[in-house]
Amino acid sequence: MLGTETLKIKAKTEDLIKYAYCAFAHFPKSERFTLVADLKRSLVRILELEIRANYARDKMPHLRDLDVELDVFRSIVRLSMDLGFMPFKKYEVLSVHVAEVGRMIGGLMKRARAGGLV
Repeated sequence: MLGTETLKIKAKTEDLIKYAYCAFAHFPKSERFTLVADLKRSLVRILELEIRANYARDKMPHLRDLDVELDVFRSIVRLSMDLGFMPFKKYEVLSVHVAEVGRMIGGLMKRARAGGLV
């Protein structure tokens, strides 16, 4: 990842994490140590993979892992809403954040495939 792109995607991911933590606070206590813990771990993994991709020579494996982890997070969030642990409005806002990070990852993958990211 190039400097500016790294800062943008990292900032967007941090915004996602900030909002997600606020949304997780409304989960029932019974889920805070299970489902919420998995969601938080997934967010940390997303941030870690962004940093790893930034330092790697071959960025595609890290970007693919990042894309998969974001999809896992997206699926667990959707499941949380379906189970009634998260109000639809919070799910909607969180989905916008996730989609934005996903588009940025897609753009980085496209540039990496074209050989633009070194």
